[in-house]
Amino acid sequence: MKLAGLAASQYCAKPDPKHAGLLIFGADTMRVALKRQEAIAALIGPQGEAEMRLTRIQAGDLRKSPSLLTDATREIGFFPGPRVAFLEDATDGLTASIAATLQDWRPGDAQVVVTAGNLTGKSTLKTLFEKHLNAVSIGLYDDPPSREEIEAELAKAGLKNFAPTAMADLATLARSLDPGDFRQTLEKIALYKHNDPTPLTPEEIHALAPATVEAEVDELIAAAADKNASLIGPLVRRLEGQGILPVTICIGALRHFRSLHVAAADPGGISSGIMKARIFGPRRDAMQRQASAWGMQRLEDALGLLVETDLTLRSTSRAPAMAVMERALIRLAMMKR
Repeated sequence: MKLAGLAASQYCAKPDPKHAGLLIFGADTMRVALKRQEAIAALIGPQGEAEMRLTRIQAGDLRKSPSLLTDATREIGFFPGPRVAFLEDATDGLTASIAATLQDWRPGDAQVVVTAGNLTGKSTLKTLFEKHLNAVSIGLYDDPPSREEIEAELAKAGLKNFAPTAMADLATLARSLDPGDFRQTLEKIALYKHNDPTPLTPEEIHALAPATVEAEVDELIAAAADKNASLIGPLVRRLEGQGILPVTICIGALRHFRSLHVAAADPGGISSGIMKARIFGPRRDAMQRQASAWGMQRLEDALGLLVETDLTLRSTSRAPAMAVMERALIRLAMMKR
């Protein structure tokens, strides 16, 4: 049986104990590990591993001893309760051994949980679980989590009250963070809002989101876009001390001003353009204000200056690269509106 999306998330949160096996696969090892941990914890409980009701099997060991997985499902533990035989990093070469285990599986045996990397449509392992009447296959792809999945994660973390615009910001944040960091951020948000009945706001999300180098680069670019020339020098020095390359700043500036240009040129108005650009959190209001202040013509001039700066940075010019970038940002801040 094949599950995807919200159905897959719900199944991992509460797997069917009558099923013989569960396959979780995907290119993102962190996402696979998180779902696997969730499913195993739901099957055997928080004390299951401490009570030795979880048997871990490496793929290499199963290759050497094909009956190892079947033996693990038949073992009788010292502590009572459901058991899991967990096979990690499986490949198509182990399909025959896993198929034999599923065929011999009987109620009362340990459930089989298998994880794998990215499997193609022709994968024999993937096909085995999808076509098996008593097993489940879940593929985790690079698609960002849906609104329903985010709401489920929030509810699991104990947070059910949030402003309408907060969900859009969380969806944007989910696309910018890896699954592990996003889950930790949700837990931090839930802890911050513990016993707080007021709805979660975009400002709170922005304050609790992980601080990154990209955020400091965005601060520098925002200073240029907001015409705060006096802030540019200190911010450039700080980023330079962290080893940030001038071309990284230039790429960020080009991305920022292209978004402003898209918003200013949108037929539906600046607000519509900002929404289409999926700007996150408080930056949305700031960029809406910037797009309105600059106007489409001036934004085109700004993009021309940044493209010229980018070409200079990538050329054989002997001019100090960071000084070239700093001068470009100051020119942007001093550009007449």
